[in-house]
Amino acid sequence: MSRGFPLSLPTNSLRVQGVLRPALQRVTGEERPGVREDVCGIIGFEFVEMSSRKSKSNNLIHTECLSQVQRILRERFCHQSSHSNLFGVQVQYKHLIELLKRTAIHGESNSVLIIGPRGSGKTMLVNHALKELTELEEVSENVLQVHLNGLLQINDKIALKEITRQLNLENVVGDKVFGSFAENLSFLLEALKKGDRTSSCPVIFVLDEFDLFAHHKNQTLLYNLFDISQSAQTPIAVIGLTCRLDILELLEKRVKSRFSHRQIHLMNSFGFPQYVKIFKEQLSLPAEFPDKLFAEKWNENVQCLSEDRSVREVLQKYFNVSKNLRSLHMLLMLALNRVTASHTFITAADLIEANQLCSMDSKANIVHGLSVLEICLIIAMKHLNDIYEEEPFNFQMVYNEFQKFVQRKAHSVYNFEKPVVMKAFEHLQQLELIKPMERTSVNSQREYQLMKLLLDNTQIMNALQKYPNCPTDVRQWATSSLSWL
Repeated sequence: MSRGFPLSLPTNSLRVQGVLRPALQRVTGEERPGVREDVCGIIGFEFVEMSSRKSKSNNLIHTECLSQVQRILRERFCHQSSHSNLFGVQVQYKHLIELLKRTAIHGESNSVLIIGPRGSGKTMLVNHALKELTELEEVSENVLQVHLNGLLQINDKIALKEITRQLNLENVVGDKVFGSFAENLSFLLEALKKGDRTSSCPVIFVLDEFDLFAHHKNQTLLYNLFDISQSAQTPIAVIGLTCRLDILELLEKRVKSRFSHRQIHLMNSFGFPQYVKIFKEQLSLPAEFPDKLFAEKWNENVQCLSEDRSVREVLQKYFNVSKNLRSLHMLLMLALNRVTASHTFITAADLIEANQLCSMDSKANIVHGLSVLEICLIIAMKHLNDIYEEEPFNFQMVYNEFQKFVQRKAHSVYNFEKPVVMKAFEHLQQLELIKPMERTSVNSQREYQLMKLLLDNTQIMNALQKYPNCPTDVRQWATSSLSWL
C-alpha cells in the first residue's frame, strides 16, 4: 500500500483484468481464488489464436511464393521466357545479331541457315536475337516479322496465304486471305519489289523446319525469297532453321545459286562442368524475385543439389546420352511438379524419381496391361526367336508353341479356342508390339503372314517381374531354357 500504487485502477475490462490483476496481486500480496486460473486460460487461448493466425499467414505467403516459382520456372522450361540465358552459343549469337542489324538498320538483305540437332537451341537463339533487335531505338517497330513452319505450311499456297496474313496486306479481311496462288504471289512480289533500301520497312522471314520447304513443288517460295534477298529491293532477311546437315543438297540449282551460303552450326560443344552450371542456372530464381529470403533459400537448395552425388550421377547419365537441353528441361519439369506447400524445395529423391519416369520403357508399360493369354503369346514368340535366331514367325507357329505349353500345364492354364487366340494376336499387332514383315495382300491367309516381335528378351523379363498376379507356370515358362521346348 505504501509504495504509491493506487488500488482504484480500472479493472472492468476482461483484457485489462488479465493484464493488471497479476500486477496488483504482486504489489498488494492479494490473491483471489480462481483468478490465476482464469487469467492463464485467457492468455493461453489468445496465444494459440495468434499462433494459428501467424501459421495461416505464413502458409499463404509460402503458397504465393511457390505459385510464382512454378510460373517462372515452367515458362523457362517451355522456352516461353525470353529472359533465359544462352549456353555455349555466344559466338553464333553474335554472328546472327550482326547479320540482322545489317538488315534492320542498314537495309542490307541477307540469308542464313541455322543448323543443329533437335533441342540444341536454334529457336531460342533466333528469339533472343529478335528480342534484342526490337529493343534497339533505331529499329523499334520498324521491322516486320514473318514466322513460317514447314510442319504447318505444307505447300507454297498455304505458306503464301500465311505471309499475306502476317503482313496485313490489302487482300486480307479478318483472318481470311482472298485470291488465287498466282495472284497472291504476284501481289506479294510486287509489294516487296516496289521498295528500296532507304525507304522500305525491312522484313525478316523465319522458316522453321526449313528442309520441309525444300520438298515443295518447284521450290517456288524459296526461289522468290532468295531472289529478292539478292536484289536491291525491299531489304529482307531469310533465316532457315533445320536439323539436316545435307540441306544444301536438297535445294534446286536455281535456288542454291541465289542463297548466300551462310551457315551457323549449333553443336552443344560444352563439357560436363558447364552442363552442371546450366542445371543450376535453369533451377535458380532471378534476383528480382519478390520474396528475397525465400529466393535465397531456394537458390541455396539448388546449390546443394548440384553438389549431391546422386544428382550428379543422374546429370552425368543425361549428359552422356544427349546434351539436349530439352531433355534436361523435361527432367526438371517433372521434379518441379513434386513441389507443394508441405514439400517446399526440390530434393535429390525428386530428381531420381523424375529420372525414372523419363527413362521408363513405354513398351514395357504396355505389357503390364495385357491379358495372361497375350503374355503367353509374347513368351511363345520369345522362344521362337531364341530357336530360329530372330527369324520372322507367323501366327500358326506361335499357336503351336502355345499349345505345347498348355498340354504340359493343362491343370493351371486354360486352353483358349483358336479364334480367341487369333484375336489376342491381332490385338498385339494393333498395340505395335509385333509388326508384319510385308504388306498384307487380299488373298494371303492371316495365319501365315510373317511377323516380327518388337520387344527384346530383357524388356519381356522386366515387364513380367512387375506384371500383377502373373501365374507361376507362365513366369517359369518365360525363364525356361530351350530344352523345355
